[in-house]
Amino acid sequence: MFDNLLSSLVHLFHLMKQNALMAIIVAGILWVIHIVNFVLRYKLNSLGLFPRKIRGIPGIIFSPFLHGSFTHLFLNSIPLFVLLDFILIGGIHSAISVTVFIVLISGILLWLFGRKGNHIGASGLIMGYLAYLFVNAVEHPSIKTVVLGIICLYYFGGLVFSIFPKEERTSWEGHLFGFIAGIAVVFFGFFAK
Repeated sequence: MFDNLLSSLVHLFHLMKQNALMAIIVAGILWVIHIVNFVLRYKLNSLGLFPRKIRGIPGIIFSPFLHGSFTHLFLNSIPLFVLLDFILIGGIHSAISVTVFIVLISGILLWLFGRKGNHIGASGLIMGYLAYLFVNAVEHPSIKTVVLGIICLYYFGGLVFSIFPKEERTSWEGHLFGFIAGIAVVFFGFFAK
């Protein structure tokens, strides 16, 4: 039994190492977009999500790619890289499905129920990934899903508190709807085996 557990853990860490390049590329794309946005004096942020406004509909798709500052992007980059690396363990097709559904579900909910303003940033996607990994470990327990769930809980569990109102400038609704979307994705059947 111990040999099986050890073998599974070695395989899991091998997959994480293998997927790291893809996660770096995705994070790198966000940095390139942000640099272009910075050069354009943040004009791309007009593509953000404005709740209940027609001009905010494109933001359902574009808002996770846009950030308000380099600090905002930096704070999102590390959890995005790690959690995406974990999501990629289920395979590229599963990761794409999980990502698309989290972005769409959380974006639509935010557009319908969010506060006025321009909601931008990858935080909703990050919260969706986190919820997905937590719930997947409970609903589909295996050595892989439970280890990933425990790592997420240990290192990123505190992020769950961001789903509650705290700061005026923080889109806690985006975090909440991302979290809800991550849970929904598990129950829709897009889970990493």
